[in-house]
Amino acid sequence: MLLTDLRTIYERDPAARNWLEVLFCYPGLQAILFHRVAHWLYKMEIPFIPRFISHISRFFTGIEIHPGAKIGKGVFIDHGMGVVIGETAVVGDYSLIYQGVTLGGTGKQTGKRHPSLGNHVVVGAGAKVLGNICIGDHVRIGAGSVVLRDVPSNTTVVGVPGRVTRQDEERTDVLAHNKLRDVEAEVIRALFERVKALEQQIDQLEAQPSLHAIQDSNIQMDNGKCNSDLVIEEFLDGAGI
Repeated sequence: MLLTDLRTIYERDPAARNWLEVLFCYPGLQAILFHRVAHWLYKMEIPFIPRFISHISRFFTGIEIHPGAKIGKGVFIDHGMGVVIGETAVVGDYSLIYQGVTLGGTGKQTGKRHPSLGNHVVVGAGAKVLGNICIGDHVRIGAGSVVLRDVPSNTTVVGVPGRVTRQDEERTDVLAHNKLRDVEAEVIRALFERVKALEQQIDQLEAQPSLHAIQDSNIQMDNGKCNSDLVIEEFLDGAGI
């Protein structure tokens, strides 16, 4: 499994030079290695020691992973400072987690209370995934997003609260965060265009235009309204993801 972790880092981080540098200078890899030992002891129901190993790992790496969390193979925590992964969290194979990410709970309930991530999930810097929710395979969560509900596979989620912006998308560069949609800006733009169209129609009515001109204006506005309605409905449908 260590070889898989090393191979994943080489594939995803162009700054990786050699295995010695990766092994000793990558806190994400070190935290996962600490966790594998702590998790093994945790499953054997050995008290204190697993949590103590987790505490030592946090001290040296800045990454806190509860011994009870399940981490798949090939998981890469890039930089990693401030990452928190809760006790009942599950991270699928080949997932990519950036600094400042929290996979946490939303209360003091017992049992499964942390999120489960599928395979090949990317969680951007500072994102918060909270509660007993399921994140599908090949999901991309934008930096700074707050995800509170289940997310289907092959989608992109951005915003606070997180909203699905793309569904069944083709595989794109997982590191290309600059290509994520700004859904709120699109909705504001659609509403702005709607207001402009209404203002133009009011100006035409005040100038007492002919019936033919009014009909042409109504046709143009109906076409624009249909397009903006679709954008706004998509935004509202994704509320609270």
